[in-house]
Amino acid sequence: MAILNKDAILASNDLPKEEVQVDEWGGSVYVRTMTASERDRFETHFRPGQNVRALLAVCTVCDENGKAIFDESDVTALGAKSAAALDKVFTVAIRLNGIGKRDVEELEGESPASH
Repeated sequence: MAILNKDAILASNDLPKEEVQVDEWGGSVYVRTMTASERDRFETHFRPGQNVRALLAVCTVCDENGKAIFDESDVTALGAKSAAALDKVFTVAIRLNGIGKRDVEELEGESPASH
C-alpha cells in the first residue's frame, strides 16, 4: 500500500454521494458523506429526539457537485416533511457516514444513558 503525502490526501475525492429516490418528493436527491467539520457540527447541534432526521438531511443532501442544498435554517421546515421521505435520506446518510446503531440510538434519545 502506498504512503500518501499531503497533496495526495488533499486531492483525494473522499466524499462519495449516492442518488436516493424519494417518491414522496417526486424525484431523487443526492446524499453524500459529510466532511469531518460537518460531522463535528452535526454532532454538536443535534438535540436528542428533535429533528434528527431533518438535521442529518441538511448536512448530507447535496447537488450533483456535492454542494449542500440546505442550511441549518431549513431544519424546522424539513422536519415538517414526510417521515417516510426523511427516513429514506436518513438510512442512506447513516450508512455513508458510518453512523452505527448506537450512534442512532443516542441521536434519537433512546440509549439507556439518556433515560
